[in-house]
Amino acid sequence: MEHSKQKQLKQIANNLRISIIEGVYNAKCGHPGGSLSIADIMTYLYFEEMNINPENPGDEKRDRFVLSKGHTSPALYAALAERGFFPKEDIKTLRKTASYLQGHPDMKGVPGVDMSTGSLGLGFSAACGMALSAKVSGDSYRVYTVLGDGESEEGQVWEAAMFAAHYKLDNLVAILDLNGLQIDGAITEVMNPTPHDEKFRAFGWNVITIDAHDFNEIEAAFAEAKTVKDKPTVIIAKSVKGKGVSYMENACEWHGQAPKEDLYRVAIADLLKIEEELAKED
Repeated sequence: MEHSKQKQLKQIANNLRISIIEGVYNAKCGHPGGSLSIADIMTYLYFEEMNINPENPGDEKRDRFVLSKGHTSPALYAALAERGFFPKEDIKTLRKTASYLQGHPDMKGVPGVDMSTGSLGLGFSAACGMALSAKVSGDSYRVYTVLGDGESEEGQVWEAAMFAAHYKLDNLVAILDLNGLQIDGAITEVMNPTPHDEKFRAFGWNVITIDAHDFNEIEAAFAEAKTVKDKPTVIIAKSVKGKGVSYMENACEWHGQAPKEDLYRVAIADLLKIEEELAKED
């Protein structure tokens, strides 16, 4: 990837992280940790990978995206707003009474949301259904879904994995956000779902493992997925929970709480510093 493109994507991802913090701070609740960890993946999906049009969010030919770990909706809302599906200032209404931006994605109320999600495991199954529908109808759209690593402890995830392989859904790409932490601690201590790569491979999937914060690796992974035939692809994206905010990184306590004003200011300062550093790059 050219340096200029990589720099642009990093700047967009940082904008998403600022919006995530703005959203949860103004809501006084939410899930910043896992939202921040997928900001780079969401940036690549919405600004490079997916065939979508903010002017026509219901285009039948569009690619579909399902945020299976629906509690990280601040990341999805940030990406949609940055892409132009709705005004960025609306992010500050997150979870407020009468706001269309609630704690989990709502396909009936939010432009650009393809599936309402919340109960973990269900979004992955819905994505599989969308991919099969495209196969049956002969449509060329692709389906993408982001899963949490804690979510992968759900049995339904593995039923969906079996389904996708059985029906040879090569138009489906699942991204597993492997940040190693869930609300109660390390995934390996709560209910160890590892090794994800060996399990997905055994279920018949093409498996790619990447650094979730390296755009060169992200680009290569999605490019490879397009070449794979007769099997779905899972991208295991090794990430940092709370990425970009000093005190949130690798801290499970920031899975599901919002910063108060003093820590909000620290978070914004951290992200503005990244913005300044990116601006200085050649």
